[in-house]
Amino acid sequence: MRKISNGLVMSIVLTAGYVAGSVGMFSVQGLSAQDKADENQGPSKDTALKITASLDAIKVAADALKREGRYAPATRGLNLFGVSVGGVNARDDLEKGRGVDPETFAALYAGQASAEVQEHIERDDRGRVTYKGKVVRLYPISRLTRLFKEQAKYAGQETAP
Repeated sequence: MRKISNGLVMSIVLTAGYVAGSVGMFSVQGLSAQDKADENQGPSKDTALKITASLDAIKVAADALKREGRYAPATRGLNLFGVSVGGVNARDDLEKGRGVDPETFAALYAGQASAEVQEHIERDDRGRVTYKGKVVRLYPISRLTRLFKEQAKYAGQETAP
């Protein structure tokens, strides 16, 4: 009799587990951070206003740098990196084949070249972006290091020696 009751209890437990699993009774719900990331709602309204205000200030700085002859982008839109380092002349850099800043490099690969630059942009057989037949490269590390120091200076940050 005891074997029958043990067998019956085990059958009931197994059946209950099967049913609970089938209906998802104990399934784990997604984490709220995952849910928010999947929705891709973007920043809050307050943060969006701050971003807009900062971009307006950057546009003013870009215009001032242009008037001083220190900023000539090769892409559509603002070159935030170029402005934040006190200006870059991406058009001249492309013409001389000496490399470009990181934002220009990324924008050219993303198809964001300005109209006058786009007519000279192609891709080689390895998929690299070329300008007038020359592969577009990043600035040398020494120049990037110097520019990041300039950027840190304007941001009021200290840089490592």
